[in-house]
Amino acid sequence: MSLAAIVAIVVVAVLVAALAFYLIWVVLILRRLTDTLGKVSFGVSAIALRVAPIGPVVTEINADLTAVAGALEELGADLVELRLAEAS
Repeated sequence: MSLAAIVAIVVVAVLVAALAFYLIWVVLILRRLTDTLGKVSFGVSAIALRVAPIGPVVTEINADLTAVAGALEELGADLVELRLAEAS
């Protein structure tokens, strides 16, 4: 075998080894990422179960605040009318 053929084989072997190293590294990163995503998914599910009872309470609060907003608008309109009456 010539020197050029031996050098080519060595270069190809180094490239294959480098690619194998990076592919194994990517596999390890993806496994770690899968574990992390599993934990995040579990946490989000737990949070969703914990806050599920809040929905009806928020609906009641929103209804109450809508009534308060309506009363404040009426009060504002009454104050404007009172000021106009006092001005004239």
